[in-house]
Amino acid sequence: MKYFVYMLRCSDQSLYTGITNDIERRLDQHNKGKASKYTRARTPVQLVYQEECVDKSSALIREHEIKKYSKQRKEIMASKKE
Repeated sequence: MKYFVYMLRCSDQSLYTGITNDIERRLDQHNKGKASKYTRARTPVQLVYQEECVDKSSALIREHEIKKYSKQRKEIMASKKE
Protein backbone atom coordinates (compact mmCIF):
# COMPACT_ATOMS: atom_id res chain seq x y z
CA MET A 1 0.00 0.00 0.00
CA LYS A 2 1.29 3.45 -0.94
CA TYR A 3 1.74 6.09 1.71
CA PHE A 4 2.31 9.80 1.39
CA VAL A 5 4.17 12.36 3.45
CA TYR A 6 2.31 15.63 3.25
CA MET A 7 2.66 19.19 4.44
CA LEU A 8 -0.22 21.53 5.22
CA ARG A 9 -0.35 25.30 5.49
CA CYS A 10 -2.51 26.16 8.49
CA SER A 11 -4.64 29.30 8.85
CA ASP A 12 -1.98 30.84 11.10
CA GLN A 13 0.58 30.27 8.29
CA SER A 14 2.37 27.51 10.22
CA LEU A 15 3.26 24.22 8.52
CA TYR A 16 2.15 20.76 9.64
CA THR A 17 3.72 17.52 8.39
CA GLY A 18 2.09 14.09 8.52
CA ILE A 19 1.59 10.79 6.70
CA THR A 20 -1.44 9.06 5.20
CA ASN A 21 -2.48 6.50 2.63
CA ASP A 22 -5.34 8.74 1.39
CA ILE A 23 -4.49 12.43 0.95
CA GLU A 24 -8.00 13.68 0.15
CA ARG A 25 -9.61 11.87 3.10
CA ARG A 26 -6.92 13.11 5.48
CA LEU A 27 -7.16 16.71 4.26
CA ASP A 28 -10.92 16.56 4.80
CA GLN A 29 -10.39 15.21 8.33
CA HIS A 30 -7.95 18.04 9.11
CA ASN A 31 -10.38 20.68 7.86
CA LYS A 32 -13.19 19.17 9.94
CA GLY A 33 -10.99 19.31 13.06
CA LYS A 34 -10.86 15.52 13.38
CA ALA A 35 -7.30 14.71 12.39
CA SER A 36 -4.78 16.20 14.79
CA LYS A 37 -4.76 18.34 17.88
CA TYR A 38 -2.33 20.76 16.23
CA THR A 39 -4.46 21.51 13.17
CA ARG A 40 -7.78 21.46 15.02
CA ALA A 41 -7.29 25.05 16.18
CA ARG A 42 -5.70 26.16 12.91
CA THR A 43 -8.31 25.38 10.27
CA PRO A 44 -8.76 25.73 7.41
CA VAL A 45 -5.64 24.00 6.16
CA GLN A 46 -4.31 23.74 2.63
CA LEU A 47 -2.16 20.98 1.12
CA VAL A 48 1.15 22.53 0.03
CA TYR A 49 3.40 19.48 -0.41
CA GLN A 50 3.09 15.74 -0.90
CA GLU A 51 5.60 12.99 -1.53
CA GLU A 52 4.81 9.36 -2.33
CA CYS A 53 6.53 6.60 -0.33
CA VAL A 54 6.56 2.87 -0.99
CA ASP A 55 5.24 1.85 2.43
CA LYS A 56 4.29 3.13 5.88
CA SER A 57 7.75 2.56 7.32
CA SER A 58 9.49 4.68 4.69
CA ALA A 59 6.80 7.37 5.07
CA LEU A 60 7.37 7.53 8.83
CA ILE A 61 11.14 7.81 8.30
CA ARG A 62 10.70 10.59 5.73
CA GLU A 63 8.19 12.42 7.96
CA HIS A 64 10.73 12.38 10.78
CA GLU A 65 13.43 13.77 8.45
CA ILE A 66 11.19 16.61 7.27
CA LYS A 67 10.12 17.50 10.81
CA LYS A 68 13.80 18.06 11.68
CA TYR A 69 14.25 20.52 8.80
CA SER A 70 14.49 24.22 9.52
CA LYS A 71 11.44 26.41 9.01
CA GLN A 72 13.18 27.99 6.01
CA ARG A 73 13.80 24.62 4.33
CA LYS A 74 10.17 23.56 4.90
CA GLU A 75 8.99 26.89 3.40
CA ILE A 76 11.07 26.19 0.29
CA MET A 77 9.46 22.75 -0.03
CA ALA A 78 6.00 24.25 0.44
CA SER A 79 6.60 27.06 -2.06
CA LYS A 80 7.32 24.54 -4.84
CA LYS A 81 3.73 23.32 -4.52
CA GLU A 82 1.90 26.62 -3.87
